[in-house]
Amino acid sequence: MADSITRLYQAVLACRHDDPSTSRTARLLRSGRSKMAKKLAEEAVEVVIDAMNGDRDAVVKESADLFYNLIVLWVASGIRPEDVWKEMDRRERLQGIAEKVPKKIVDHSARRQIIALESRRLRKRR
Repeated sequence: MADSITRLYQAVLACRHDDPSTSRTARLLRSGRSKMAKKLAEEAVEVVIDAMNGDRDAVVKESADLFYNLIVLWVASGIRPEDVWKEMDRRERLQGIAEKVPKKIVDHSARRQIIALESRRLRKRR
């Protein structure tokens, strides 16, 4: 699979300077990271919906779209597949491939209280 991802990454890189009127990839790359992130999120939601509906074929097709949009975002962000593989290797050495490395514990006392935000909303609705 890494070879397929690398080939797709190289193809997206090659499209960076193509004419956006004829290249979907060039158009997406010029649309900005916000638009690219939105497209990635849309594809992820489609995968989830199709998986929940038990539609295996749709999950496969939408997963390919998800990979494509992820790689477009990588290119726009200056991330290479090797960067991700290195992180995956690091995580595997730490806890095994199936485990996600825990994030640092957040100091919740430094965050705003949700109750205060909700109480403001309640006051405005009256």
